[in-house]
Amino acid sequence: MADATPRARQPPSWANIPRDLAGMVLRLLPARADRARFAAVCSQWCAAARQLPLPPPLPLLALPDGTFYSLPHCQRFRFPGFGCAGYKSACCGRWLVFPRDDGCFLVDPFAGATVALPPLSRVRLRPPNATAKYVQLPGVSMFYPYATWMHIQDPKKMPVINKIIMCSPNLVAAFAGSTLTGAGQNSQIIVCQPGASSWSVRAKDPCKLFEDMAFYQGKLYALANDENLLIVSISQDPTTGDPQISRFGQVISGDPWYSTIMPGDATGKKKLYLVESGGSLLMVRRKVCCRLEGETVMAEQSEFEVFKADFEHSRWVNVTTLGNDQMLFLGRPCSRVMSASQYGVPGDQIFFLDDVLENYCKEYSFDEETTSVSVYNMKSGKVSSPLPMVWKHEMILATWLFPWD
Repeated sequence: MADATPRARQPPSWANIPRDLAGMVLRLLPARADRARFAAVCSQWCAAARQLPLPPPLPLLALPDGTFYSLPHCQRFRFPGFGCAGYKSACCGRWLVFPRDDGCFLVDPFAGATVALPPLSRVRLRPPNATAKYVQLPGVSMFYPYATWMHIQDPKKMPVINKIIMCSPNLVAAFAGSTLTGAGQNSQIIVCQPGASSWSVRAKDPCKLFEDMAFYQGKLYALANDENLLIVSISQDPTTGDPQISRFGQVISGDPWYSTIMPGDATGKKKLYLVESGGSLLMVRRKVCCRLEGETVMAEQSEFEVFKADFEHSRWVNVTTLGNDQMLFLGRPCSRVMSASQYGVPGDQIFFLDDVLENYCKEYSFDEETTSVSVYNMKSGKVSSPLPMVWKHEMILATWLFPWD
């Protein structure tokens, strides 16, 4: 005889949440850490997180001790089972650069992938038998050398890589110079394939005060301290098939802004950044306002100006806004522009880092021993520090990581 007692109705399982509803929830989670927690609930939610089209999460902020902050709520975490401490900088969004005895390698902490890059002791010269060149300066009776690759590879001052960009799966470009102080110093552009045994460099080209570079619409551009924008033409070595620089061309002549003494014993220091935004190439000029305390230069507020590359007329055009829906994450290793409205974040703002290592070159210090992310409002011109994350200045090279790159 069948049991006539009615069974208690089982409540529906959260694992059976409709796919469209899961997508609505996921779109409200701008932080990568929150999306990871969502995916960890069960296999169905994990599949939804992988298969549903989602806007990119906000970037992570990485510190050299292996600590990461997930924006916008500043959640602190580490990648489980993966050591990220000791990186030197970031490369092209999602890669961290780790030094080794003679070279470096790139690590993707999201996928656990690695890419080896050749050491600077292995560089193919173009032309192969290059020697140092000398030029005569106007009004000077002596010949003076200008710096080329042949000058900066002094064994006592081995060149170092100051910035790396992964342009494509087959092309890596880097600034290589004679100091560790980063952009704004004498350097040359070198190129290679990921995993190659050597770099390629145009040995006779003069070094420049490069500030930043970007791979924009399939072409490599470099920005010098004088605000000149150069296009770097890449060809293929007919013998090896490896990438090589065939020529440099100037596409915009800058109107350089130099450090000047300002009223009240104040001074200004300049930093330049190159970043793509909505199909345009932008130059961001950051002026660090400083005051003099005896022989010490102390940094205070930062001011920003943004310029768009007008390639048709070969000029920089000042723009007063990023757009109400745009926010810029600015850092020396890597910068990106993102949409703000999809996360309920105010737009037309620049989130910027201190680039502390570079500051030693530009000869200024800070009042405080700690630092954080600061935000510049393009509309009001004011700087604020709304994020509570704090680290010490000696923890240099904090950087943005962009998981979707």
